[in-house]
Amino acid sequence: MALILGKEYCKVDSNGRFKFPIALKRQLETDDGRFVIRRSVYAECLELWTYASFKEEAEKLHRMLNPYRREDRDMLRKLTDGNIIELDTNDRLLIPAEQKAVVAGAKEVVLQSTGKFIELWDRKAYDKMDSEGGDYAQRAEELLGRIDESVASNDK
Repeated sequence: MALILGKEYCKVDSNGRFKFPIALKRQLETDDGRFVIRRSVYAECLELWTYASFKEEAEKLHRMLNPYRREDRDMLRKLTDGNIIELDTNDRLLIPAEQKAVVAGAKEVVLQSTGKFIELWDRKAYDKMDSEGGDYAQRAEELLGRIDESVASNDK
């Protein structure tokens, strides 16, 4: 799976299509132009995965979760609930009807990579989330500041 880096702003047409940025397209391991789009369970955005990376993620989930346990099955259902979408001949993606509600009425969307997949945000919602994110320096120290300590103790 390729590491995806970057943030791009895209105009959305009246049909819910946007041109997929070439800077992101060049980084993706997709030769067939297929993606999976799903609603995020963490934020009011969509997640855009290459088909191959989503398939890998779904297979990992199936190894980790037991479909014969209701709680696990519910989680599998939620995390694999997506639509396959494809780039058209003009490198545009169409947001499916059931996911349009997340970016309803958006004239512009933000594509923000997370390394593994791309978050697709309504521009206004993204700007609000980004400005209200809090003190990232403090959160990074709290979450990541002890990584070196745990790695050092595991090396002994």
